[in-house]
Amino acid sequence: MRLYNEPNPLEVKILTRRFGITNSHTLDVYLQNDGFQAFQKALGMKPDQIIDEMKASGLRGRGGAGFPAGMKWSFVPRSSPKPKYIVVNADESEPGTCKDRLLMEYDPIQMIEGMMIAGLAIDSHKAYVYVRGEYRYLIDLLDRVIDELYARGWLGKSIHGSGFDFDVYTHTGAGSYECGEETALLDSLEGKRGVPRLKPPFPAVAGAWASPTLLTNVETFSAVPAIIRDGGAAFAALGTPRNGGTRMFCLSGHIERPGVYELPMGFNLLQMINEVGGGVRGGRKLKAVVPGGSSCPVLKADECDIAMDFDALAKAKSMLGSGGVVILDETTCMVKFAMRIMKFYAHESCGWCIPCREGTAWLKKTLIRFHDGHGTSKDIDLIDDIAKNMLGRTFCALGDAAAMPTISIVEKFRDEFEAYLAKSSTTVRVPELTVV
Repeated sequence: MRLYNEPNPLEVKILTRRFGITNSHTLDVYLQNDGFQAFQKALGMKPDQIIDEMKASGLRGRGGAGFPAGMKWSFVPRSSPKPKYIVVNADESEPGTCKDRLLMEYDPIQMIEGMMIAGLAIDSHKAYVYVRGEYRYLIDLLDRVIDELYARGWLGKSIHGSGFDFDVYTHTGAGSYECGEETALLDSLEGKRGVPRLKPPFPAVAGAWASPTLLTNVETFSAVPAIIRDGGAAFAALGTPRNGGTRMFCLSGHIERPGVYELPMGFNLLQMINEVGGGVRGGRKLKAVVPGGSSCPVLKADECDIAMDFDALAKAKSMLGSGGVVILDETTCMVKFAMRIMKFYAHESCGWCIPCREGTAWLKKTLIRFHDGHGTSKDIDLIDDIAKNMLGRTFCALGDAAAMPTISIVEKFRDEFEAYLAKSSTTVRVPELTVV
C-alpha cells in the first residue's frame, strides 16, 4: 500500500496536496497552507458569481452519478422562506471505493470550507455530515475538528465578523448501502428507516425536513475551495471537456501498488494500471477492470485503453461511478466474481420494491447454485434475463447497480460460464453443510 508522503510523479495534487503533512487535519496546519482563503474570497462574491465559477469548473459529482455540480447548486431556490440545508454524503459504501475516508482523515477542514462556500451560494446556515457507521473513528475526528473550528471562530455566529452564520453537525449512519442513495440518506438523517423516496420532488426543492437541500459527496465539496481560490477555468483545464479537474481513483484488486491516487480526469486507464499502479500483480495478464465501483459494468482487457472520465466510459457502456478501480487478473473466476457481487446487493437491498428485493434474491440463489456445480445451460440465459428485467424498473438505483455488472459479466464472459458448466458436469460436487 502506498504512503501519502511519497506521491506518484504522475499525480496532480489538488485535493490531496496537504496529505503527508504532519497533523494535516488540524486548523493550524490548514491555515498555514492556504486554508480559508477561498471562503474569504467567496465572502466578497455574489451567490450567482460563486455558482458561475462552479459551472465553469466542469466539476461533476464525485459520488457516482456525475451530475454537474454548479447546475445542482443552481437548482436550490434561495428565495424559499424555508431553511436551506447542506448535507454531505459521507456514507462511502460502494465496494472498491475508499477515497472519502482519506479526505476526512487527512484534510477534513477542506471539505468543511467547501460546505461553507456552498452555504454562501445558496443561503444555507446549517449543514450535516452523514458518515457511515463503520467510520466511527472518523466521526470522532470530525467532531474534534468541528469543536476547534467553533472555539476559534471559524464556525458559529458571524464567522470572524463576517455576518455569516454557519453550523455543522455530524450524523452517524447504520452501515446501510441503501443510505448512499440521497433520499434514503435523508430519511435516515431525519430518524426514519433509510428507504428511498419517490422523486420528484428532488432534494434541491424538498430534501431534509421537506426543505431545500444541497446534498453531495465528500470529494465534491472538497474540490470547492480550489475552484473558488484559483478560478473555475483553471480547475476545468486540469481535466477533459465537460469533465473538469482531478479525480481520486481507488486502485485495488490484482495490482502491484494499490492505493488512492489523484489524477487528472480523462487519465488513460491502461497507463493508470501500468505506470501508476505498477502493473498487474505477479506479472499476470489483465483480464478485466471494474472502472468505478462494483455497480459499474466491467471492461474486458481489450477495452481498457480508454480515458477515465464520465463521457468516455458512458460511450463504452460503463461508468466512472465513485472511482473504485478494481483490477482483475487472468486467474479470476468471473462466475465467482458475479456471485460475490450479487451476494452483496441481495444483502443490501432495502426490500422496498419487488424487482430489487426478489430480483437480487433470485440472482443470488441462481449464481450460487451455478457456482456450486448444480447449474444448467438455461441458467446462463436466466441470469441475464432476470438482470435485464430488473434494469430500470426499481424504485432507486440499487436494482440497476446489481443488474448492470451482472449483465456485462454474462455478455462479455459467456464462454467462461459455458466452460464452467462443462467442467461442473464432469465433477461430482457435494453441497456444503450449513450449520444453523
